[in-house]
Amino acid sequence: MPTKPDAAGPEFDEDQVDLIFHALSDRTRRDIMGKVSQSEQSISDLARQYEVSFAAIQKHVSVLEKASLVTKRVDGRQKLVQNNPETLRRATELLAEYERIWTQRINAIGQILGEERQVGDRKRAEERKRR
Repeated sequence: MPTKPDAAGPEFDEDQVDLIFHALSDRTRRDIMGKVSQSEQSISDLARQYEVSFAAIQKHVSVLEKASLVTKRVDGRQKLVQNNPETLRRATELLAEYERIWTQRINAIGQILGEERQVGDRKRAEERKRR
């Protein structure tokens, strides 16, 4: 089922959003995203940069690929990984939309509290006049 935080916001598939944020919740996967956003890298090259097994890096890349954050292509015997900026852009749009919604809500609460304070100030001023 698509998610629309607001009628003006972009439409997102809830399952895809879950996959994206699950993938980005891991420090190593975020680091891999940073590396492949700079340049396409083989899984072997990525594995050499971490103190985990080759299989662990393959799993991390698979999670990123399932979330459409990266793509893999075969070049000879190597599997090359590159980022998919469109998916990250859409996730950023979703976060920005939620930020806008929550900012509006916080501002509305602040306005209500300000109005209540003004009412309280007027009541206290009236009580002082009566004394």
